[in-house]
Amino acid sequence: MKILYISPENTVGTLSLWKKAHEMNGNRCDFITFYNSPNQSNLGMCLNLPLISTNSLYLKFRHQYYKYYRGELGDYNEREGFPPTWEPNSIFEKVYFTIRDWIWHYYINPAIDKYNLFGYDIYHFEWGLDFYRDCRFAKRLSENGKPIICTYHGQDMRTRGVIKDIDNISNLNLTSELDLLYKHPSINYLFLPYDTKKYKVRKNVSSPLRICHSPTNRYYKGSDDIIEICSELQNSGLIEFILIEGKTQEEVIEIKKTCDIYIDQIHNRGGWGYGMSSIESLSMGLVCLTELVKEYQEFIPDHPFIMITKESLKETLLELTKNEDLLINKKIKSREWVVKYHDFHNTAEVLYGYYRENRWI
Repeated sequence: MKILYISPENTVGTLSLWKKAHEMNGNRCDFITFYNSPNQSNLGMCLNLPLISTNSLYLKFRHQYYKYYRGELGDYNEREGFPPTWEPNSIFEKVYFTIRDWIWHYYINPAIDKYNLFGYDIYHFEWGLDFYRDCRFAKRLSENGKPIICTYHGQDMRTRGVIKDIDNISNLNLTSELDLLYKHPSINYLFLPYDTKKYKVRKNVSSPLRICHSPTNRYYKGSDDIIEICSELQNSGLIEFILIEGKTQEEVIEIKKTCDIYIDQIHNRGGWGYGMSSIESLSMGLVCLTELVKEYQEFIPDHPFIMITKESLKETLLELTKNEDLLINKKIKSREWVVKYHDFHNTAEVLYGYYRENRWI
């Protein structure tokens, strides 16, 4: 069986893990990405498409554009609907995507022929995105009876919305974001995969405690409040706080290895609970602090997280500076939990369960 993942980027190497998992199950797996990004260690088959970027200037322009059409929150403004759906905000935006699709076809069509992209058995569309905004590639797959799987990772559904043309033909929708189960009438949960065996737990505690925070987006993570509280404690000599930004993935990992505690997020602005950075931290045996809503607590009742809010963060950190035994026990439990739910061998078993339910294998 041949499996293809289509994704704008190979975020933190997740597609590389899926490729490894499928190959361990005796199948061929490839992935194709849209553009080069500093966050990608393996581009797969990269199209190097123009007019799309993670460049800060591009993102700022997009945010200002959305502020004009969608209000003060701009690109952070969540769409309504069940599911939320994407529509162009203006005739300018509609024309833009029409022109972009036309430009992109000079890159995409040769790649389709070169890599025989219609020759796979199962197709995963990460972020619920086709190569084209009009979804012509996915539509042809559907006409040929090929299974189409859309995986949503958060903002792709919350602030962009599903693309109706691909949502209408998707055979299976997956997400690792619990809140998205409440935003789409037909979507299934799948824990994020991770190679949890890469790291060993450091079974000792630094003095003072080394606490890190690694936001990809400060607004979504509530970083300004986290930084203010942690900086105050650091200035008092009670902790050492490391803000990890603008680093390569390899640099992030090396810094995290020296830390005791990882703070994921507060306020739940960009989803509920935790993400890949927490999974990575748990695999190293870091104690993870995050804000968990009631629904998440009920969904994963055996979780190892220490729950925080903006109001409780300072007091929680002060308590942890006095309780080395609790921290060491949490380090061990954190590693055990993340292996149970997030190790890619285990997540692959769940994915193949979905394959079997749909009689694709």
